[in-house]
Amino acid sequence: MLMEGMAYFSSVKPVLLKTDALIFMLLAVIIAFGAYARGKAYLRAPWRKVFSSRTGMVAAVVIVFYGTVALLDSIHMREPLENKGHDGETFYSVEVISLLDLMLGPLKTQVEKTYSAPFATHLYAKETVELPDGSSARLYPRLEYGGAHLEDPQRDKGRDILLRSLSGAGAGLLAWVALGALFIWGMARRARASFSVTLKQILGGRTAIPWHMMLYTAGVFLVLIAVIASLAGHYHIFGTDKVGNDVLYQAIKSIRTALVIGTLTTLVMLPFALLFGIMAGYLRGWVDDVIQYLYTTLNSIPGILLIASAILMLQVYIDTHPDLFETDAARADMRLLFLCIILGVTSWTGLCRLLRGETMKMRAAEFVQAASAFGVRHSRIMSRHLLPNVMHIVLITVVLDFSGLVLAEAILSYVGVGVDPSMHSWGNMINGARLEMARDPMVWWSLLAAFVFMFILVLAANLFSDAVRDAFDPRTLSR
Repeated sequence: MLMEGMAYFSSVKPVLLKTDALIFMLLAVIIAFGAYARGKAYLRAPWRKVFSSRTGMVAAVVIVFYGTVALLDSIHMREPLENKGHDGETFYSVEVISLLDLMLGPLKTQVEKTYSAPFATHLYAKETVELPDGSSARLYPRLEYGGAHLEDPQRDKGRDILLRSLSGAGAGLLAWVALGALFIWGMARRARASFSVTLKQILGGRTAIPWHMMLYTAGVFLVLIAVIASLAGHYHIFGTDKVGNDVLYQAIKSIRTALVIGTLTTLVMLPFALLFGIMAGYLRGWVDDVIQYLYTTLNSIPGILLIASAILMLQVYIDTHPDLFETDAARADMRLLFLCIILGVTSWTGLCRLLRGETMKMRAAEFVQAASAFGVRHSRIMSRHLLPNVMHIVLITVVLDFSGLVLAEAILSYVGVGVDPSMHSWGNMINGARLEMARDPMVWWSLLAAFVFMFILVLAANLFSDAVRDAFDPRTLSR
């Protein structure tokens, strides 16, 4: 199996989308910042407080699971076609798939005819079916994949779902116990203590970092993943949409879009907010007037209209220059990247105003006045003395804005100016469910799936942001 996997990956053509490169660049920046903060006592202290928060670490585990899915969905490739050229040249499929698509194989390939409810074995609407005796009747046809292994769905479905859920939960528990034991063994070896002593300390919550809460949360996720994996190959857990695609697959694929919007937008927003906010608060005078005029003018423009006009202009450019994009995925990725840029350009003003006020207050501090009296350049004062002392505001604002950006993508896609319609996103799912809710009978599972996945991510981001705010806010530290 290992040799087959190596042979497969050696035959595919790697594809690096623009957002893929930015995601891995952001991951490298986070790792580098972690290494840098580890060597600085003034950065270690607040982060140690974040890591000691139970709710913060539970939320961190959830975010790590979501981030792992996004990273797997950011490794793209194109599969080779069977037909080759006259000179033996290999042609590749125009469809760009990811490593996550390979792992979710049945969810992607098992496409039904049209709507089906969660765990259904028949279509959601009646169709005219020809009977063996030549007559026709209005019936609910059997699904091609959902519950196809059952001889009598009415009799066997409940028992089959229960048994598969129990077997999946058992496999998840075994995986959790094995990984947990390996983790505790590593912690015991690092602390040069026995396995039993380390186990009692971790499970008893007697460690500085609440490892027991993180292990319990990871166990819940592993059990859920194992149960879903056990059922997804035989049932559509969240049903199917109008064209028969699995809704669970769409919800999982939408995770990357949400995280890209929430993280890459920050990369665009931060340089503007940091540069203009610190310059306006420190230099004052005409520089402050110009920057205030700039962000006041930008705030006076309705954000949704600015984003809509920019996205529509980009769409016109994409439609008139199809030769610039080799695949549909590249075209959709360009629109996603441009949406991140527009959101970043329109969302830096709030943080800029906060940094301006904080810099104006710190400008009168003694260490800044002393540096200025010794003839230190303004650029060095801003970068070495002011910037480190406003980073708590930057970090708190960025973490708090993450959930808002995730919700913004859903709203923009709902009104039709978000990501490309061919790209999976929770906003596109909600937009599609808008018309399905008016059907009779009502199709509700697309909206439910998008809501559940979005709710878990936004809740985890908010809980983690609360832990970060409590650790970095100077007023909290003084109390």
